[in-house]
Amino acid sequence: MSLVVQGRWIRPDMPGLLRRHWPLLPLAATVLFLLAPLPAGDATASGKVGPADAASLLLVLVCAVQVLRGRVRALTPLGVLVLGAPAVGLAVATMTAGDPYAALPGFVRYLQVFVLVPAAVVLLVRDAGEFRLAAGCFVVLALVQGAVGVVQYATHTGASYQGEDVRAVGTFGPGDVMGMATVVAYGLIVATAAGLAPGLPRRLRRIGGGCALALVLPLVLSFSRGAWIATAGAAVLVMALAGIRRALKVGAALAAAAVVLVGGFGVGSEMVAERLTSITQVSSAPDQSVTDRYTMWAAAESMWRERPAVGVGLKGFPANRDGHASLGLSSGSDTAGAGQAYLRQPLLSPHNMYLLILSEQGLIGLIALAGGWAALLVAGLRRFAADADADAGRGAGVRDCGLIAIGLFVWQLTDFLYADIGGPSTVLTGVIIGLAAWWALPSRGAATAGTRGGSPRVAARP
Repeated sequence: MSLVVQGRWIRPDMPGLLRRHWPLLPLAATVLFLLAPLPAGDATASGKVGPADAASLLLVLVCAVQVLRGRVRALTPLGVLVLGAPAVGLAVATMTAGDPYAALPGFVRYLQVFVLVPAAVVLLVRDAGEFRLAAGCFVVLALVQGAVGVVQYATHTGASYQGEDVRAVGTFGPGDVMGMATVVAYGLIVATAAGLAPGLPRRLRRIGGGCALALVLPLVLSFSRGAWIATAGAAVLVMALAGIRRALKVGAALAAAAVVLVGGFGVGSEMVAERLTSITQVSSAPDQSVTDRYTMWAAAESMWRERPAVGVGLKGFPANRDGHASLGLSSGSDTAGAGQAYLRQPLLSPHNMYLLILSEQGLIGLIALAGGWAALLVAGLRRFAADADADAGRGAGVRDCGLIAIGLFVWQLTDFLYADIGGPSTVLTGVIIGLAAWWALPSRGAATAGTRGGSPRVAARP
């Protein structure tokens, strides 16, 4: 591949590129190591430390080394506050828990996902080119996991759903049915943003649009209502930010793909229709999963009312659930298929991240975490609007990075209404928050054209 630097065509120096971008290797590994399959038949594996978590630890260590060497971007005071405030709330929730020692694993996990990994991403990603490389890893992960999911549906080797082993779960297994849906949705949002971004070469936009269309099928076959809703919301926002004309084209293509796949070829049509209908039956005729979710939401609210300031402590929801839940709560959810025998998994969280934080960390934790997320979203949208005005007369700049960051972040914040952290893909939540913070909180003196420290602009040849 040829590169253009200050108007001259050159061939890339691969050893030089590797030396220059080596801190990104642990970041890429954090995303791509989720391609490693979980042990078959181990439904509890999603709660253990996996390869991606180990890579995220290496990412944090590399960041610490680079900080000591003074080779990271400078954070503004707002950036320090937004990224550091959650650590305070987590410490308070741990110290005030009924059993602080039992809360320690939760403290470590939250610190990893919401403080350390986001900070490492913000500090290590130096320019728009490195941001795009990190975002590209999400698309690669989504395409591979999505392909595995489609094969599972076609060969009836997926997770059990309505008595058939057809639910696409990728390599995550039936113990983490949301894993594949989550990573496929991430890749779809990145690909959609790339397909709409006016600053990217036409070839890359076409590739992005093609990847987005290809990822519609595995997302549909995941039968995940929460992922569908979050993807639809984030995709609509990305298309609106990219412009009405582009939005109409991509929206029509995605809608046509869904109609052809489900209506024309009949891919899971009856199951998809039943799943879509169940979204509107949350009050009239809810299924057991919806009943369980509402019951756990009520239990989480009851825990918060008992201790409104600090909550019941990290990892305290399972221990306090039965004392606050009604008799309508079932004993667990059934899992089977995809190489695993039948197993009943207990319901250990409210399946709503905001209520989980509120019940376990109280108002202090919710303000520290959700307040920071709201600040990042507002700052990101403001920067996108400002960059759009500034770039009107000189090209598209790095607005593609803004589309990706905002799209992924909005997807995550929407999905938190129906899900919480848990499973191997949880570590990607930290990466997404980091990418959103990188966009929303540019360092002082950072150029908006994709350069840092006076280095020449490098762009891939169209």
